[in-house]
Amino acid sequence: MKIKFKSIIMLLGITLMTLTTQAEEVIRFSPKKGDRTLEIRTAIENAKDKEIKLVFDKGSYLFKPNSAYEAYNAITNHGNGLKRIAFHMDGFKKVTIEGNNSEFIFHGQIIPFQFDNCENVSVDGVVIDWDIPFSFQGEVVANNKEEGWRELRPFTEGFSWKVKKGKLCFPVIDGFEYQYMGSTLPFNAETKAVAHAACDQTSKPTKVEVLPNGNLRFYEKAKYYAPVGSILHSKGQKGDNRYGPAFHIIRSKDIVITNTVVHHALGMGYLAEKSENITIKNSGVYLREGTDRVVSATADATHFCNVKGDVLVEDCRFENMLDDGTNVHGTYVEVDQVIDAHTVRVKLVHFQQTGFEFTGKGDEIWFIKAPSPARKEINTVKEVKYLNSTYSEITFEEELPKDLSPKDLLENKTYNPVFTMRGCVIKNHRARNIVLKSPLKTVIENNKLSSMMSSILFRGESFYWYESGAVEDVVIQNNEFTNCATSGKEHAVMWITPRLGKDYSVEEGYDHGIKFINNTINTFDSRIVRADRAVKLLIKGNVITQTKDMKPIFPDRPMFDLLNCEDVEISNNTYKGDEKTGIVADEKSAKTLKVKGNKGFKSSI
Repeated sequence: MKIKFKSIIMLLGITLMTLTTQAEEVIRFSPKKGDRTLEIRTAIENAKDKEIKLVFDKGSYLFKPNSAYEAYNAITNHGNGLKRIAFHMDGFKKVTIEGNNSEFIFHGQIIPFQFDNCENVSVDGVVIDWDIPFSFQGEVVANNKEEGWRELRPFTEGFSWKVKKGKLCFPVIDGFEYQYMGSTLPFNAETKAVAHAACDQTSKPTKVEVLPNGNLRFYEKAKYYAPVGSILHSKGQKGDNRYGPAFHIIRSKDIVITNTVVHHALGMGYLAEKSENITIKNSGVYLREGTDRVVSATADATHFCNVKGDVLVEDCRFENMLDDGTNVHGTYVEVDQVIDAHTVRVKLVHFQQTGFEFTGKGDEIWFIKAPSPARKEINTVKEVKYLNSTYSEITFEEELPKDLSPKDLLENKTYNPVFTMRGCVIKNHRARNIVLKSPLKTVIENNKLSSMMSSILFRGESFYWYESGAVEDVVIQNNEFTNCATSGKEHAVMWITPRLGKDYSVEEGYDHGIKFINNTINTFDSRIVRADRAVKLLIKGNVITQTKDMKPIFPDRPMFDLLNCEDVEISNNTYKGDEKTGIVADEKSAKTLKVKGNKGFKSSI
């Protein structure tokens, strides 16, 4: 059969057109002076297809909110409202961002990246910072507890603040300022870790005075005064001090972030909600080398809320943020009214969860009925009607449980991840290293951890944050814990502590299947594991060494403290140090407790 030359050309043309339409659109940017926000926004909004690749030649890029995309956003664990977004990616089938280690410098109230309804997202080689942080900090030079004041030498270079009519205002950027100092915490000036035995404060001075030498005197009666020489940091009042994360991932899937660093953020570093399959690798949230700042992100380094699939955080560095290294959880909603045999009205309770998309058609839901905190019946969502940011009506395929009542809880079974954190360094920050609440396989291994509060926390909550839920399969192994739980309030290296409220049993088991094995623990204080309502808890093969690095805060506490637990084994652990109370267990926990092969401490059970 003969094929004419013209026909061949036509066929080649069609093939080339097909390849062109299927290929991602590549847009390249070079560094230059000035705000780049409108240029980036225009490129994204004018993209011809739903596959886009943004390539940034190495350099510095400035982003301001004036020309940014704006929309009302409900962002879990942040303040809802109108948000300005520099990189607003919506509905893309493939997104690639090659930063080539460029610095993206942001100014004012702006969210750097938001991926909404996107797939196959790759971000590599991006460094995020702010020209002026949304912080105030000063060196404590004097305290007077009797007269109720503290004196600070304020940091000025690179910071923005003013004293107006006896009140400290900051950051005073583009017309925005906090009304009072709010969340306040001291840091060690040399190590930049949270000060030893520090306590969180909500600071609201009655008067701020500028002294002749330029120092500031804050008049405020307080239970706790930060030590002289420490750096006291404030981030503003609750409700306003979490504008948005550096990366907001919502209703998206297959996200890979590599070689990316957040030096500052007006909230969390990386937040994923109602999404699927997230990898954060060789990345971090930490201070710029040589900076005099003491805080990076003003909330968690990473946070995963109602995420499903596989979540991997590997070889990352998280330091100096003002909340957890990671928090992995679902969301409890509260039954407001049983409408009919298939339909229930539910309520989002915490003010920073309003507007959250709890469920959708096809999701499986657990029912938790007081007084038992256990997951009971499972039903499939047929339809969801969102009434407003707080209330929604959920219709199910099958009939509701007959005994379902107002105040009972619903939990989304479908949206829970298999979670792995491996090879990470987490230190010098407020709160916990790792908070875990997924019922699926969870592995925490080969990390180096140091914490202000408990290093590892398990706390499903049926009030306040309403973060679900109970774990069922967790392995914490081969980690190195160093001087954890330095807070002035009592914590432990690992703390299992459900917070379920007065309607729920304080004795029934909650968290199941936790294995704390083969870890190295170097500790200045006593508590290693506190466990409440844990079932099938294994504490085995850990090497615990007492250090003299810091003064003990709670030296008389037991290393292992069990309350209302079942089937706990504490075996083959080694302790090197001064004599301590080894194990304390209440009557219920003692009945099924197994203790064997430990060295350096004795059980009094």
